[in-house]
Amino acid sequence: MELRQLRYFLTVVEEANFTRAAAALHVAQPGVSAQIRQLERELGQRLLDRSGRSVTVTEAGAAVLPYARAALAAVDGIRQTADEFTGLLRGRVTIGLVSGAATHEYDVASVLADFHDAHPHVEMALTEDTSDRMLAAVREGRLDIALAGLADDTPPQGVSWQVVVDEPLAALVAPDDPLVARAVPPPDGGGGSRSRGEGEGRGSGDVGTPDGVVPLTALADRPLISLPRGTGLRAVLERACTRAGFTPQVAFEAASPQLLVQLAARGLGAAVFPAPGARIAAARGLRVIGFEEPCPRGRIGLAWRTDGPAGPAARAFLTRLRAALPVHAEAPPDPSRPAARVRAVPHLVSESPPPSTRLPDHREHSGS
Repeated sequence: MELRQLRYFLTVVEEANFTRAAAALHVAQPGVSAQIRQLERELGQRLLDRSGRSVTVTEAGAAVLPYARAALAAVDGIRQTADEFTGLLRGRVTIGLVSGAATHEYDVASVLADFHDAHPHVEMALTEDTSDRMLAAVREGRLDIALAGLADDTPPQGVSWQVVVDEPLAALVAPDDPLVARAVPPPDGGGGSRSRGEGEGRGSGDVGTPDGVVPLTALADRPLISLPRGTGLRAVLERACTRAGFTPQVAFEAASPQLLVQLAARGLGAAVFPAPGARIAAARGLRVIGFEEPCPRGRIGLAWRTDGPAGPAARAFLTRLRAALPVHAEAPPDPSRPAARVRAVPHLVSESPPPSTRLPDHREHSGS
């Protein structure tokens, strides 16, 4: 049995496809197939089911999989320990992003580029997916880090997160939408929906300031435009509508926030989005209609395994990313929600972030 065979096996399982696995490994597909067949002959068991459109693990393959991961992790640990004596950081970091998260406010690309410049021997892999799938991948160790939408107040078991966005939801609508005529001025003058660091001006051009508010039930029987199922924002919307006594009628869904706004601008429905989306809405001539309390909130969090990513490269990148991303301003507590569990942030890696990016101490949610 060779480590190469285990690595090929693990990559095929992760990609669920021989062609994609070969591309990820930078080898020819026949070589991947041959090595895995040799591994199966040596073990006397079929590890992969090749009969469907995608490759899946057999019962034997599922039993072998954690040992293959552990063997490869042990070898990587040997290399990493040797590298520590030369001050060299190696490895691979896998990062998941919810669509639309990597905006200029959350400049993940710059953090990636800076980290790559500092550690050129670290391979960085970036992917976009729904929040549900990414949080599951973090829990199972298939992703080191994820920037995902949060539907719950506490993380799933084995996952910790740092909330970086916590904003009230709003409806972005065309100027002639009936919601505009129905909306009334917000009781607090709109400050409750203003994102951090904004001015005190009013009007639709002010980022995060609603033009008015309506009860959430005003969305009943209205065509809505939302992110797909599996995203944190969609789950928050559906749960809030259920509590309000109706089922949301989602007529259009798309992963791109820009497309949601374009659909709303053409009068195809109300796009439900965090209130700071007023920046995009104003550019399209849309109106921002907030919701009366209790207003559902959209949150994005940086998630990782509670015991920390497996490799030192991923731990170092997590430290750098946490320092670069903003820490959200806590929203007023909602008495209808259970209190979130918190614990002090653990020390993840010996590498300290640059002084210009180090944050003061803060607290995190943990699912441990």
